[in-house]
Amino acid sequence: VPRRFLTSKEQFHAYLRAGGEEEEEKEEKKEEEQVSEPPAKRVKAEELGQDGESQGNAGEEEKERQEKKRARGQNKSRPCMKPNCYEQSRLCPSVTQGCAGLCRFGPRCRFLHDVSQYLAAKPADLGQRCVLFDTFGRCPYGVTCRFGQAHLGDGHQNLVNAALAQQWEGKLLVRNGLSKELQQQLRKRRFSFHKAEEFLRGLRAGKGGKATGGSMEVSNCTDCQEGLRDSPNSQRAEGAPSIPTLGPLTDEDITKLRPCEKKKVRVPCVLMAVCTNLLQGQSSEWALLKRHHTEDIFGVQLEGAFPDTMTKCAELLNRTIDVDFVDINVGCPIDLVYKKGGGCALMTRSNKFEQIVRGMNSVLDVPLTVKIRTGVQEKVNVAHKIIPRIREWGASMVTLHGRSREQRYTRSADWAYIAECARLASPMPLFGNGDILSYEDANRAMQMGVSGIMIARQVPVGALIKPWLFTEIKEQRHWDISSRERFDILKDFTNYGLEHWGSDTQGVEKTRKFLLEWLSFLCRYIPVGLLEHLPQKINERPPYYLGRDYLETLMASQNVDDWIKISELLLGPVPPSFTFLPKHKANSYR
Repeated sequence: VPRRFLTSKEQFHAYLRAGGEEEEEKEEKKEEEQVSEPPAKRVKAEELGQDGESQGNAGEEEKERQEKKRARGQNKSRPCMKPNCYEQSRLCPSVTQGCAGLCRFGPRCRFLHDVSQYLAAKPADLGQRCVLFDTFGRCPYGVTCRFGQAHLGDGHQNLVNAALAQQWEGKLLVRNGLSKELQQQLRKRRFSFHKAEEFLRGLRAGKGGKATGGSMEVSNCTDCQEGLRDSPNSQRAEGAPSIPTLGPLTDEDITKLRPCEKKKVRVPCVLMAVCTNLLQGQSSEWALLKRHHTEDIFGVQLEGAFPDTMTKCAELLNRTIDVDFVDINVGCPIDLVYKKGGGCALMTRSNKFEQIVRGMNSVLDVPLTVKIRTGVQEKVNVAHKIIPRIREWGASMVTLHGRSREQRYTRSADWAYIAECARLASPMPLFGNGDILSYEDANRAMQMGVSGIMIARQVPVGALIKPWLFTEIKEQRHWDISSRERFDILKDFTNYGLEHWGSDTQGVEKTRKFLLEWLSFLCRYIPVGLLEHLPQKINERPPYYLGRDYLETLMASQNVDDWIKISELLLGPVPPSFTFLPKHKANSYR
């Protein structure tokens, strides 16, 4: 960052507190040494005497080190604001839907049924336009909508734009929901996993990780074509029940998709779901599987440690949701997953790993992919040994994150090693992952011989820091995006949140929560126009600097209160008792 933009911590926050009205002359009066290095380094230098020894006492230094150590990891006991914390009097949903007389709780209902009483305590509207009404022609939240003035008529009647509403009639906006019937089947263990059970019986019979009973292990497409010359009965495993060949052949009873017949993998972003939670019918976990109608390619990433649960979960998804591919997470480094044998731990449990891949591949009709790391230990790479075996087990593609578990998300990704693994993986596609924050990074990665690159959304990756990265890669340019354009992206995000979680108070605050989590990453972005050397590196933490306008400076703040201020520009004032603490301790401070 050029010196003319650099500032100290105190001046940075003084500028924000004053609303950006400080004179530029005050910035020019700063001493040269104050802008030539980050504030933390200046403080450390000032604490040292001329002989280089510390002038402070050892106790204070030890306390400071402990505070720095505590500012790592997750805030596991974060305060969670429940709906009744920011809305004391809630209107009964039956009244909102226009059927107050049908409330099944009757006089025992703990919500209000008097609209006038509710409106007397309802907070002021947040705006004059409702995104739900403007998009769909009708707002299902009626009088509880925080933008209600856009669609409430005389007598608080909920207005409808009939022409616009008719365009959406019969269209399914979100797929892959968890029905009550399916949830009950899963909770009472009445869902039939006949394909998975068939594979697991083969495991118990001591036949390794290979599927039996009509599922033939195929190593490549050439072998598949040779097998077609044989009769259908020759493809059955020994001891399989006789199946009549007269009449039409069905995929369920006779044939199985070969790897070469499965759709080619096109990988967008995917979300990780825990297989055991899905098998138990947990609504919060199934929410990760929801597919918006605008998503043309959709995949699900599963985390698990054992072949029985992973194979059953794969069959469950294959039969109940609309998905284009399934990915196995063998790259998660967190202790909670690793100590249970999942994530990176599978790289050290090769037998279970093989059984999981073979089992899931035997029950899926869509491609199966695997995400791994270089290894568990920092200086002991094992991915090059595992990747050829994953190809033999039947996976369609592998994604390799160029860091070990011990490295987590620190240090640079080892792209030279990724290139070596890409050669060993051929002809199976291998995608590389790590440290992609510009189109130049993407171009260099593609020159390493990989089939493609993956840009993740977990910490501390480019898609969260710079969501317009995909535009830069597509257009092959550095985009010096203005603060106003960045604010418009935040506005789109809040609209999507209101569409998904609702435009009532509960939906607004749910949207605010996710917006604040995202802002904890967005603040790491350094505008292209302020960089002396392009591009920004993903692990670089910027010094304090003043942006080209007040909004750009506000977006650079790592203070929670400033993020809340940005959220108020989009979603109005926070409730009186509002609190927020970022998920990761190192992301912000008070």
